[in-house]
Amino acid sequence: MPENDDLMLLIGAAHASADIARKFWKQSPETWDKDAGAGPVTEADLAIDKMLHADLRAARPDYGWLSEETEDDTARLKHDHVFIIDPIDGTRAFIEGSKTFAHSLAVAYKGQVTAAVVFLPMLDKLYVATSNMPASLNGRPIAPSQPKPEQTPTVLATKCNFNPDRWKNGTPPYERHIRASLAYRLCLVAEGRFDAMLTLRPTWEWDVAAGALIAQKAGAIVTDKTGTKPVFNTPQAQLNGIFAAGPVLHKAIRSELA
Repeated sequence: MPENDDLMLLIGAAHASADIARKFWKQSPETWDKDAGAGPVTEADLAIDKMLHADLRAARPDYGWLSEETEDDTARLKHDHVFIIDPIDGTRAFIEGSKTFAHSLAVAYKGQVTAAVVFLPMLDKLYVATSNMPASLNGRPIAPSQPKPEQTPTVLATKCNFNPDRWKNGTPPYERHIRASLAYRLCLVAEGRFDAMLTLRPTWEWDVAAGALIAQKAGAIVTDKTGTKPVFNTPQAQLNGIFAAGPVLHKAIRSELA
């Protein structure tokens, strides 16, 4: 099946990305600040993006291309298949020497992700999924948590998402945690290490495309902040926020959001 072939291609590309990242990690890579407060980018991000663009497009010349580190080209909208890539998700963590940065690679077909890889090379964690197979971590099946009603849910989210005005009845008593990479946050929910992840701001597709499929195929519910299922390769390349959790908790969170 094409999605299985795409998965093998993405796995190889993720390992090639890691080979480049290791050369720059903790080596004080050259760093720049993007325009409009879009965050930092390093020479490692750009080197990985250049390699992925060359290798993946050579392997699938009929696929479109959407990447954080490549100037967007609306020609991608004419393709049924498109690569959605974040060469390094969690660039700030990478710069700081943290092990929690990730390579996030996905293929979408007519708006739905069909193959996904999130690789954290310094933690040796390879998350994968396709539209026709369950999600796994290093070859082992994964599933989201099912917290009991008396338990306090653990939620991966930045502090601003817990502002009282974002909730119908003030901030709920959730236990907040954070990881720099959105892709990793989705995967941590997929494997049940945290109960939910949430971001209410507009969210770039390349940050979450791969992680969204992995969480979905693990058994979590993944939607934007309004409860709508995400669609990818849109003209704006953004989602209206994103959050993921097991079915019961997802419904509870959605009912509490303002």
